[in-house]
Amino acid sequence: MSLPLDRLKTYALAQRESLVSRDGFAEVDLPPPGAVAALLRALPDVLGAKALKGLAKALLAARAAKAPILFGIGAHVLKVGLSPLLADLMERGFVQGLAMNGAGAIHDVELAMIGATSEDVASALKDGSFGMARDTAEFLNGAVRRGAERGQGFGEAVGAAIDAAALPHRELSVLWQCRQRGLPATVHVTLGADIVHMHATADGAAIGATSLADFRRFAEQVTKLQGGAYVNVGSAVTLPEVFLKALAIARNLGATVDRFTTANLDQLPHYRPRMNVLDRPKGGAAFDLRGHHEILLPLLRWMVVDPPAAWLAEAAERPA
Repeated sequence: MSLPLDRLKTYALAQRESLVSRDGFAEVDLPPPGAVAALLRALPDVLGAKALKGLAKALLAARAAKAPILFGIGAHVLKVGLSPLLADLMERGFVQGLAMNGAGAIHDVELAMIGATSEDVASALKDGSFGMARDTAEFLNGAVRRGAERGQGFGEAVGAAIDAAALPHRELSVLWQCRQRGLPATVHVTLGADIVHMHATADGAAIGATSLADFRRFAEQVTKLQGGAYVNVGSAVTLPEVFLKALAIARNLGATVDRFTTANLDQLPHYRPRMNVLDRPKGGAAFDLRGHHEILLPLLRWMVVDPPAAWLAEAAERPA
């Protein structure tokens, strides 16, 4: 049986009502003088507050040692307006590599296209219009197909396509932001899990080739993780699994990757982040933080962009 996907009823992305837009996105202004110090005084040095401060100190130490800091994000991180914050952390040297799942790439592209993203899944599913934004699928699937022809990875191909098309809100795209800074951005896809896979323009061979290229690129980054940090934010399955396999490759090839920081930031506890990111790597300090991304990440950013002088001194003294 062959599905007649060319007969799918699609619509223009601009016609869709999106649930989030750039109007409510994070601002990246510096905190007022003394604000971070006051916040730190207000936080007890126990449990989650202690872990948040510990993670901030670890990121400061990794940057001081010029060791890589890698972020793996779920799509929700982009949906809640944190792409400007991630771009700011890149600019300040707190992100040297960014990994995401396929859904993250979809939201990233839609933000670059129209400055908004996220549809009402429940209502759209009733009439079969869920995931049928024509522009999103044509742009992403086209970018990936061209990327496969050029031997590019998924993230590189999409970032390049956003740049070439000069999409009007490209500053909201973290894939484009990585491209602007020469940072590796990788996309790790589960075939059949993303709305663009429903469209006739999806090319399984191209998606597989570019996503596999990104896995290998990510694994290469992990070989250099010594003294650095891996921060998993909002990915309950895909990125924890990808990280574990990449770490296995690194150690199998003889890379020294036995001293680094890991962290998991999410609203709910999940098995794979706990095991694959925090427990099994045995790399050193591991921080488990529970809470909303739109609260935790801005707090973490404040702590690293305006840290106490004592924290900076402590970071400089940590072994490289």
